[in-house]
Amino acid sequence: MNHRYIEIMDTTLRDGEQTSGVSFSASEKLALAQLLLTEVKVDRVEVASARVSAGELEAVQQITRWAAGVGLLDRVEVLTFVDGGASLEWMQASGARVMNLLTKGSLNHLTHQLKKTPDIHFADIAQTIADAQTLGIQVNVYLEDWSNGMRNSPDYVLQFLDFLQTQPIRRVLLPDTLGVLTPAESYTFIDQLVTRYPGMHFDFHAHNDYDLGVANVMEALRAGAHGIHLTVNGLGERAGNAPLASTIAVLRDFMPQLKLGVVEKSLYQVSKIVETFSGLRIPDNKPVVGDNVFTQTAGIHADGDKKNNLYFNALLPERFGRKRSYALGKMSGKANIDNNLRELGIQLSDEDLKKVTQRVIELGDLKEVVTREDLPYVIADVLNTNAIASRVEVLNYVLTHSKDLKPSATLRVRIDQELFEENAQGDGQYDAFMNALKKVYSRKKMTLPMLTDYAVRIPTGGRTDALCETIITWKVKNHEFKTRGLDSDQTVSAIKATQKMLNTLE
Repeated sequence: MNHRYIEIMDTTLRDGEQTSGVSFSASEKLALAQLLLTEVKVDRVEVASARVSAGELEAVQQITRWAAGVGLLDRVEVLTFVDGGASLEWMQASGARVMNLLTKGSLNHLTHQLKKTPDIHFADIAQTIADAQTLGIQVNVYLEDWSNGMRNSPDYVLQFLDFLQTQPIRRVLLPDTLGVLTPAESYTFIDQLVTRYPGMHFDFHAHNDYDLGVANVMEALRAGAHGIHLTVNGLGERAGNAPLASTIAVLRDFMPQLKLGVVEKSLYQVSKIVETFSGLRIPDNKPVVGDNVFTQTAGIHADGDKKNNLYFNALLPERFGRKRSYALGKMSGKANIDNNLRELGIQLSDEDLKKVTQRVIELGDLKEVVTREDLPYVIADVLNTNAIASRVEVLNYVLTHSKDLKPSATLRVRIDQELFEENAQGDGQYDAFMNALKKVYSRKKMTLPMLTDYAVRIPTGGRTDALCETIITWKVKNHEFKTRGLDSDQTVSAIKATQKMLNTLE
């Protein structure tokens, strides 16, 4: 197969930064440019717009100093303007040597925004390109609003490209500025240009306003486009740009005749870093990089994966440095839980696995988030609970905690067939609960064991919604024993541990 190489230009640091509320610091821009060029291995990065701010200039200076030192300066690009030389002065100060000149790709923009004729606009562009050449700066040309230009003023677009054929430029950049193209139009328009101008290099720049960014990229490349512009996590103005990770996955799997330089295993890493730097959380269901993308929830899917990878497709998580996981909740089946236990190196009998599965389903019904790391606690809780006969049951309780007031507890307890209700205060909610419980047992002329140790554990990861295991050590005469409770609330888990203690008393 004759593979056609496709240039990938990442514009996260320029167009992606036009996302509302996103602004990268100079050090963040440098770190991302380094990662994109050396780890992700995109072909080029567009890192800024000229003349934006002093901070932007400093960021580009840092990037170009680094890039020059490692031989990558020709891969660092800056958006510039036809502005009488002001952008070129900025370019010289920044150290960048490749400029992407923004021009008008539709007659509508030219007439109503610049209020110029095509000839005057072309003359201004020619002067800017000539000045850039004098300074040793390479030029690519953006045709802003090109997609609407092809729809509504195609003669102007062709006149413009006829002019650009005479200019010493490297690439023509075709943006769907407003994200309005359909896949059919993307193919038709680019096919027309590639056929008419076989010697020109065309990049396609897709926006995602109709969620057609990736589909439009596919059709643009099928029509013969030579390069595409993408952003990490699909950042960009309005609905953003075609996203880097899912576009690369689609092209690798569905257009194998194309050759790409991007390293797939680095895509998740750069996605998470951009998530941190931008402050915009990746949706859980975002293709390729979302938290849920390689997570099976339904038990039947986990069962099928065990038997013959029945629910696998070509989008394997290992390609992107990730792992397949099996969600735990009310949709879980035994296979789901068994897969997670095997990851932890735990094997249970069928009977115990059924008990654990039922408990996970119950927690899922309560909207609890159960993770793989929670499973050992669930196992300990379930198997320990099932070994204890339930003579004593804490039926209801109310716990209060208010500023500058002592915590209090009211509870109702069943001991055998008798019901008791008491309330008390304490130094904390659990202390108040125990004081109320002591009142109940004093009515039965019974003494509770002494609490000698109280330990709380949560799974690694530090999540605030993690299940909490409370292990309490009790002493009766010279005998000590432990009980466990499990809940997402620490006090409730302690109450559950206490109820187990009550049912072990003679």
